[in-house]
Amino acid sequence: MYFIVVKFQVQPESAEEFMDLVGPYTESTRAEPGNLWFDWSRSVDDPNEFVLVEAFLDDDAAGAHVSSDHFKSGLDAMRPVLVATPKIVSRKVDGDSWDAMGELQID
Repeated sequence: MYFIVVKFQVQPESAEEFMDLVGPYTESTRAEPGNLWFDWSRSVDDPNEFVLVEAFLDDDAAGAHVSSDHFKSGLDAMRPVLVATPKIVSRKVDGDSWDAMGELQID
């Protein structure tokens, strides 16, 4: 399994509509073969920070995701409302369930 966490710092004036902006990208990704999990949350500490958690069955599924047209269009849609380059934490996990991931620390 390939597990990815991405932190997005969004401009304060765009934070309320960010989830609407990424909605089509989210639904397209959830429909990809090999997608196990793909969901967003909003930071409790910073209302302008959003965290994306995604898991793919294997390297091939993760690779297909980042080379897809909707991935590129999703980044293009997000780029104008971001404050900085998103922080990415990713790792391969030996297993195919959430229990296999263990603990993952994010700054």
